[in-house]
Parts: sequence; C-alpha cells; structure tokens
Amino acid sequence: MRLGISGFFWNRGATGSGQYTHQLVRGLSRLPNGPQLLLFRAENEEDQGRVPDARGEMQERVLGSPVPLTRNLFKVWFEQVALPRACRNEGVDLVHVPYFAPPLVAGTKAVVTIHDLIPLVLPAYRESAWVRLYTRLVTAGARRAAAIVTDSRSSRDDILHLLGVPSSRVHLVHLAADEAFRPVADGKQVERVRERYGLPRQYVLYLGGFDQRKNLGTLLAAYATLGKDVSGRAKLVIAGQLPSRDTDFFPDPRRQVQTHGLGDRVIFLGWVPEEDKPALYSGATLFVYPSLYEGFGLPVLEAMCCGTAVIASNSASLPEIAGNAAVLFDPHDVEGLAEAINALLQHPDRRERLAAKGLDRARFFSWEKTVAQTIEVYESVIGK
Repeated sequence: MRLGISGFFWNRGATGSGQYTHQLVRGLSRLPNGPQLLLFRAENEEDQGRVPDARGEMQERVLGSPVPLTRNLFKVWFEQVALPRACRNEGVDLVHVPYFAPPLVAGTKAVVTIHDLIPLVLPAYRESAWVRLYTRLVTAGARRAAAIVTDSRSSRDDILHLLGVPSSRVHLVHLAADEAFRPVADGKQVERVRERYGLPRQYVLYLGGFDQRKNLGTLLAAYATLGKDVSGRAKLVIAGQLPSRDTDFFPDPRRQVQTHGLGDRVIFLGWVPEEDKPALYSGATLFVYPSLYEGFGLPVLEAMCCGTAVIASNSASLPEIAGNAAVLFDPHDVEGLAEAINALLQHPDRRERLAAKGLDRARFFSWEKTVAQTIEVYESVIGK
C-alpha cells in the first residue's frame, strides 16, 4: 500500500495534531511489512528532520503555493489543492489526514482523524466568520471521506450526531501516551526538575491549555476554598504557555489568582519542554484536570502513566479514558472539587491506591495498539 500522510503539523510538535502525526508515522514506520509512507509537508514550515527512532523507508514531499498567501489561506491551499494534487501525481492508494481538515475532493481514498468537534459543539469556538466558513468546508470534506477515525466514544457520538455519517464509516481508535511517560524512579531526576522550577515537596499539578473550555476558573475557585494550612502545604502548580492577553476566550489565570486572594499559593511554570514532563508528573502529589470538553484528554493518561493520582471532570471523554482510576467531579461544582482535592491530600493511602489503579488503567492504551487498529481501518478502505 502506498500511503500518503498529511504533514501540515509535522513541525509543530507542541500541538496535539503534531504529536499525533509524529507518533502515527513512527509507529507505521516500525512495522516490518507496513505501508510505503509518503509524508507531505508544508513549504513554509521550518525543517526539523524526521521523527526520532523512525525506521524503514519514508519519502517526503514539500508542498507550496504558486503565489504568496496569508497563513490561513495557505493552510486551505495545502489541504484542499496541493495535497490532493500531490496524491494523484504520486500514485497514492490512500491518504490519511491526521486532523479535522480532509479535502473536499480528495482524488483518492481518504481517511481523516477527527479528535473532537469543538467548533461544532462549543459556540464560543466558532464566533469568527472565517472559522465558521472553514468549519463548513472541512465538515463537508469529512462527510465524503472513506473513513473517519476518532479518539473516544464521546467524540464518535458527536460525529454521528453532528455530521450525520453512517456509523460503519466512523472507527474508534484510542490514543496513547508517549512511551517516555512512566514513573520516574530516579529521585535525583525528579529533584532536578523540582529545583529547576522552584517546586515544593508537595504540589497539586495542572498541565494544559488556558482557553475557556479548560475551566481553570473552577480549579482556582476550589483551591481558594481550601484552608491555608492545606493549600499552603501543597501549592497549586499551573504549567503551560500562559495567554498573552486576558480575554473572555483566554482568561488569564493570574488575574483569577489575584481575585481569589491566592497569592503565593499558586506557582506558574509557563511552557514546559516535553523532556521535563514525566518528572513533573511523577513529583506531583495530585494531578487535576477540570476541562469541560475533551476529545480524549491526553494529560490525564500521561499523569496516570507516571503513577500520579488523578482528579478529572466527568465531562465528555474523560470518564471513558480514566475509567475507575480517577476521582471524577462535576466540572461546575467548585465545592465538590475542593472536597476531592482535600480528601486526597489528607489521605496518602487513598492517593497510593488511586495511583496504582491509574498505572493499571494506563496499560490499556498503547501506540502499538493504536497503530494496529489504524492499519485495520486502512485495509478496510482499500478492500472496499
């Protein structure tokens, strides 16, 4: 099989779509009798080389536009014109677009991965005319795709309900955490990360984004209700690239910290490189993820893989991913979240049992399984 992969996010490893593309290509390239891979990258992206540890043959093609285009227009050009044309020219049997942007006219059989339908589910994420127009375009393309891959039953239900495609064309293939996420047994490594970021011995960790669906306001409000003896002993550590401006869509948590009078009980780390994350998770007393909507919720799985007790919202896909290995709460219930945090901070034995359950649960997910199930989707499409 000659398989084309859309690599628009190839050199954007900090994005979920970039990480997924890397993991998928790495897994496919390791198969002894896998497909012949042809990666189509964007001309205006910096070349960061191939995926680490990739094996086998993988050809690359760099696609550009004949005239200068704005960032948004170039993205549409790449997805809707350059990619389908290149697939036809290269004799591709099947093209996989690993994010929600399949071409309307693919020119060959197309598989698309839809991680979530945020612009269709949450009105605040489709306020601009450009986003609405673009969403209509890629939605029409998805309806014409030969197969849709998605990360969770929750997202699959959204796709069936909102896109109206036959259930036989929508395939559930769970994601997995990178193999680097595991309990860090080397205490010196954890200590180095703790010293690098100025972290206390005990801390409650949040790692993720700051758009409004991440629901940081509920977490900060819950932390404010804890007594200072509790929240002062185990500070709240917030990791991730902070918003450059305080808006309704990207509320700045630093303002919310001031509003709640949390002061020095909250530590902001900013962006954290991937190599520091396993030790950051492993050193945390708890990991809390209060999101309102996730297609998968990879940070929850990463924390469990590192042996950290998890508290997560009971919204969208998160209960499916966490199973019985996390404390789940209503994401709008400030008091309920505060009680859950306080209970686990006060009872180390409960944390240990929950962390052990998380490690067991994490074994259910692997990239080997993800790649094998994705290959089955390819074969079903080619067979048709």
